[in-house]
Amino acid sequence: MKKVIILSILLSTLGLQAKAQFSVQQNIDYCAKQASKTISTLPTDGQLNIPRSINKNTKDWRLVDYQDWCSGFWSGALWYLYEGTKNPFFKTQAERFDKQLFPLSEQKVAYDHDLGFQIFCSYGNGYRLTKNPSYKKVILNTANVLATLYNPKVGTILSWPREVQKFGAHNTIIDNMINLELLFWASKNGGNKNLYKIAERHALTTMKNHFRDDYTSYHVVLYDTLTGKKIKGITHQGYADNTMWARGQSWAIYGFTMCYRETKNTKFLDFAQKVTDVYLKNLPDESLIPFWDFNVSDIPNAPRDASAAAVTASALLELSTLVKDKKKAAFYYSKAKKMLESLSTTNYQSGTVNNAFLLHSTGNMPIGGEIDASIIYADYYYIEALLRYKKMNQNK
Repeated sequence: MKKVIILSILLSTLGLQAKAQFSVQQNIDYCAKQASKTISTLPTDGQLNIPRSINKNTKDWRLVDYQDWCSGFWSGALWYLYEGTKNPFFKTQAERFDKQLFPLSEQKVAYDHDLGFQIFCSYGNGYRLTKNPSYKKVILNTANVLATLYNPKVGTILSWPREVQKFGAHNTIIDNMINLELLFWASKNGGNKNLYKIAERHALTTMKNHFRDDYTSYHVVLYDTLTGKKIKGITHQGYADNTMWARGQSWAIYGFTMCYRETKNTKFLDFAQKVTDVYLKNLPDESLIPFWDFNVSDIPNAPRDASAAAVTASALLELSTLVKDKKKAAFYYSKAKKMLESLSTTNYQSGTVNNAFLLHSTGNMPIGGEIDASIIYADYYYIEALLRYKKMNQNK
């Protein structure tokens, strides 16, 4: 008996105590309960009612309207919950919030690049699950709006029109890789075929200019608007211009994985692995949850970023099905599973702390925005990753 007790203490000290079997459906159901609690608190009288974030040590969601770049993640998460639980309540709620996003599809010129996040996460998932023709129309219209930001001389979509004067240049951020999926989808589902060319060219230009020799990503790249030549790479939300901002690298992993799926261009598959491998190599510990920037000076006391882990977990599950090397595929899958397991512990699930799914995400550290907070895009990619994991294992 003493030997058993001593062994148990040793294992606990080493952080190796036995874990309960990871249950994907249990965690999907957990998210459903959290979302239901959130819905019960949201205004129904036309006020701001789309959840964006919950600051540390508070319980109330910061609410935004349809123009906020995060506006599509909430209804997108509801669509995933409908898919994961088969409860029509979540379908009804997703449709309710989608209606508020409709004006985004009627713009003549895009305000910024985030239309993919706003519309493809929401209407895209809605159309995938319902085949509602009105949803398809919104998606196709929005793809055309996004394309108005494309600069053919540069070869990328302008991310922030509002910042052109400040930078004196065309700017493209790594986050923009995710919005290309909207263009690829539209080009294959009745939209303008040129949208495919725009998305592919943007990805190729980003691959050429957005990365350092070690395959870590700049957050922002500035281009000469007239000549299209790269001026320099900088950061906006990272620690410094030459550091690996965690969520930015996760956008790259997700974006180039998606680009390979859509184009079958092996350059994208090879590059997706390169940007993935440097991220995985530099993760700080066995939890696989990164600090908000891999090179920030106050590690290990720096805040983590659960949102980067959620984005990466979802991307790695898909990447594991695309790589040809079975050993590497298994490696990516195992890392994704471990990330999901870590996110699904009481260390990262919000539980009774607040009504979000996850804790400990970092939004914009340089300006002190959403630090160690619950953020809606972390929840969105977490539930997406859970569903991907479930689909991959349902026949095993």
